[in-house]
Amino acid sequence: MITATNVIVLLAMLVGTVGIVVPVLPGLLVVWGATLVWAFERQDGPGWFVFAIATLLYAVGLVSQYLVPGRRMRSAGVEGGVVAVALAVAVVGFFVVPVVGAPLGFVLAVYLLERVKHREHVAARRATLEAIRAVALNIGIELVTAFAIIATWAVAVYVTRP
Repeated sequence: MITATNVIVLLAMLVGTVGIVVPVLPGLLVVWGATLVWAFERQDGPGWFVFAIATLLYAVGLVSQYLVPGRRMRSAGVEGGVVAVALAVAVVGFFVVPVVGAPLGFVLAVYLLERVKHREHVAARRATLEAIRAVALNIGIELVTAFAIIATWAVAVYVTRP
């Protein structure tokens, strides 16, 4: 049965998913929070069971999104300090040039810092490409996690319908 709560939760999950790709809000947290709202609304065993699964998926996704891309960038020789500065530049870029400022600032900062460090274009370009791949991998992990939470919720809604 379609209820107002299910529609609102689904819309929140969709907004959260968009928030992963367009980093305006913490998308995965919104998807997880929508599951929490649904569990509170249901107030029964299946609702809390689904929320527990969503919490487990959320935790695995968070750990994966920091470990996997970070390991990949370290193996490519990109230092953590370079990434931290590039992320700070990306945040500033997001506000200075809406929509494209964050990715543009991140890429330019990684390239310039690596260019200064290595003093050659080829190494800086390689490090920048690896940083872009790591960010794409991070977004992919977050999207897969969100889809897994949404699928778990959708199956529960379908199975527990009256």
